[in-house]
Amino acid sequence: MTNPEPAPTLFPLPRERGIADGWGSLADAELVAVLLGTGEKGRPALRVAADLLEQSAGVVGLARMGAHAIAEMPGVGLAKAARIGAGLELGRRVLLRSSAAPRQNLASSAEVARWARLRLSQLDHEQVWVLALDGRNGLRAARRIAEGGLHGCSVDPRDVLRAAVREAASAFVLVHNHPSGDPTPSAEDIDLTNMVARAASVLGTPLVDHVIVAGGGHASLFDLGVIAFERGPAPP
Repeated sequence: MTNPEPAPTLFPLPRERGIADGWGSLADAELVAVLLGTGEKGRPALRVAADLLEQSAGVVGLARMGAHAIAEMPGVGLAKAARIGAGLELGRRVLLRSSAAPRQNLASSAEVARWARLRLSQLDHEQVWVLALDGRNGLRAARRIAEGGLHGCSVDPRDVLRAAVREAASAFVLVHNHPSGDPTPSAEDIDLTNMVARAASVLGTPLVDHVIVAGGGHASLFDLGVIAFERGPAPP
């Protein structure tokens, strides 16, 4: 007799949801469960994580505990405690370093192109990024939303807007590269820009530029007049 196929999972596990939707979509216990990796007999990782947070009075209390204290919690152990400690320390360092350093300002297409050229202009395939900006054109976050081949990739405007909203952007810039070396916008680039700009206007999170980089330079659809938006910092 063959073993029956395992029943399909009705809800994605935290790790899969974090990869698909971003780590910000997970609750505290789910993030800790990802760090734990596994639970123990009769207690899945998510249950162990929830109990751990309850006993330590939340993530702040957990961050104050040493590795040996965390390891003594049921279902944890020293190896899992080390992963949790390392994850918390990484988060602490990100917070310290990001608060100390000013955000990169992207108030012009040249500044956006400079950001993108270092990362995208030499690729042999196309990538599309959303740059989320704060109210003064500072870079809040950069999120890659699509990747394709030499001749382009498919982009859904909903994915663009979803990334901007997820990063709490005041405005955003769309960026992609042309592996051909010619940054001239294609008809598809212009159509995508118009669709995203219209939807973003309704959403209240405007698209302020779409910059294309290539070995031969860059092109800004704002500078070309495709996007009608007055760039500049928000009033104080």
